[in-house]
Amino acid sequence: MNAVNTAHAVGSPTVLGAHRPLEEVDVQVSGPAALTAPALAHLRSLGAGVPETPAERTGPARFTATGSGLGEVTARTAWADVLPEADAADEATVQAATGMMHVHGRRDGAPRGLAVDYAATCASVLTVQGLLAALLGRARGGGGATDFATGADRAALLTISQYAAAANTPEAEAVPPAPGGPPFTAACGTRFELEALDPAPWARFWRTLGAPEEAIRAGWPAFQFRYATACAPLPEALHHTARAVSWTRIREAAASSGAEVCALHTLAGRAAETAPAAAPWKLTALSGAGTPPASGPLSPSPLPSCSLPAGAQPSRALPSGALSTGSLPLSGLTVLEAGRRVQAPLAAHLLGLLGADVVRIEPPGGDPLRGMPPCAEGVSARWLALNRGKRAVEIDIKSAAGQGALRELAAGADVFLHNWAPGKAEQFGLGAGHLAPVNPRLVYAYTSGWAGRLPGAPMGTDFMVQARTAVGEAARPADEPPVPSLMTLIDVLGGLVGAEAVLAGLLLRERSGHGVRVESSLLGAAETLTAPAVRRAAAGQDPRRPAGFRRPWATADGWLAPSDESSPMAHAESARLRELPSDQAVAALREQGGSATAVTTDLGALPEDPRLRGALTRDSHGSLVVPSPWRFA
Repeated sequence: MNAVNTAHAVGSPTVLGAHRPLEEVDVQVSGPAALTAPALAHLRSLGAGVPETPAERTGPARFTATGSGLGEVTARTAWADVLPEADAADEATVQAATGMMHVHGRRDGAPRGLAVDYAATCASVLTVQGLLAALLGRARGGGGATDFATGADRAALLTISQYAAAANTPEAEAVPPAPGGPPFTAACGTRFELEALDPAPWARFWRTLGAPEEAIRAGWPAFQFRYATACAPLPEALHHTARAVSWTRIREAAASSGAEVCALHTLAGRAAETAPAAAPWKLTALSGAGTPPASGPLSPSPLPSCSLPAGAQPSRALPSGALSTGSLPLSGLTVLEAGRRVQAPLAAHLLGLLGADVVRIEPPGGDPLRGMPPCAEGVSARWLALNRGKRAVEIDIKSAAGQGALRELAAGADVFLHNWAPGKAEQFGLGAGHLAPVNPRLVYAYTSGWAGRLPGAPMGTDFMVQARTAVGEAARPADEPPVPSLMTLIDVLGGLVGAEAVLAGLLLRERSGHGVRVESSLLGAAETLTAPAVRRAAAGQDPRRPAGFRRPWATADGWLAPSDESSPMAHAESARLRELPSDQAVAALREQGGSATAVTTDLGALPEDPRLRGALTRDSHGSLVVPSPWRFA
């Protein structure tokens, strides 16, 4: 890569010419730390002038960005932007009302609050995205919206959108959700995660350890679909097998079978490791880039829709449901996405919601995940949640003709985004260095697992990253053993961080005139989420939240979640609250000056939940659609 300023801190954006994306941009910030701290850190890494702490500590967060030649952009980030304020007063109540506690608690058989500020962190990243997008619209010479709002509740609904879509589809899950799941525990007490992407290494691993054949066969479907259902009701015989052998034997079995294992790391251990990156992404100059900045409004570079290059075939039509993009900040830009599973598809989905024309590259026959149950009119509800409104072409990227076709498409695109395994792009002749001569103004985006920063790290999947980065310890209060969440926390946050990186690259391209290579990672997403806990560990403090933190209270007919500030009051009243129906228990706590809401435990009932006031809609397939993360004025 043609990186400039090699002395810049490892992991922070590399300076291109005279600019980082937000150089000469000042941002004034007010609001609570939970809604502003991650945004401040990311804005600072992007070059913006920001205060060390917000001007005010209460109320919704407000951001005002003013840049030389870019005008002014304002953002409002609240706990409640869709939900009533009484039902979304902080992280705890947002998690409860949106169904996040329900999804995270599936493996336990009852709702559980995440001890990390997941909704607020996602909302903070969405705020930075909105600021970057609006400033990009100004840099491109357009007018467009300069004021927008988002909320932790909108962020939370986005994070559970796949689960909500599946729950609101008539077809049943392939594996019915039930309590249970990893991690496993070795004879010495080492708790570990296991990863196997197909049944062969799964079976070899357990056979090597002497597990019963019936348990091996019965356990695979639940293990395979744990990403989709956020639980894995595994046979107890598999846990018994793991507890009977040493950690050394388990690692040997993984090495010989093709499966991978990772011991659960600690927050204290993470604090003692090399300092995390200053930012969850890296920006470098695209080798071969050198086109001067455009003056005035830019000409859009749409992908031709009437003809395709040799080696490409139109894919099956994707569903309607995309927003009208004419007035959105990325209108007129084309994103070429070659993504699998969650991380890259979600990043491209967010860019589409901001107005970009997103074109998916799918293998011959189409993405096999289109058929993952449950389906809405023959298309996976989960797949629709990430890919609705995109166009698609089928290309065999393993063939010379397919590689040439993709290069031809990249010549007319603004962004090429993928999350292939490390080295695959270069193997196919589709790395950043291969595409820069074809399109010197391209933003080449790679969403990876580890960003090459942890030598010897395991497979870069959500649960393995959670294990390696101590998310399982940060996400549970002190009276519970560390357990990575089976909700895809890091895949989703990784997708958000990936979209943020692309927007930073696009703005830097407009300000510098050069194409940009951007890389984000699941590791960077995990570090963003666990940063407060790791800082506490580094300072010698207890990094975990206190016993019972964000654990909802049972009522006569369901569950109640008090706000974090009202938890002591709820604890004192817990015996009385358990005897009341949820609505009466919430009212009783509010009468005493506390904040609380009922916990959503049925995602299938979300569309009729009066707290959401009709915010959820359906697409042309009848699949559930959550609201956009932003409201642009």
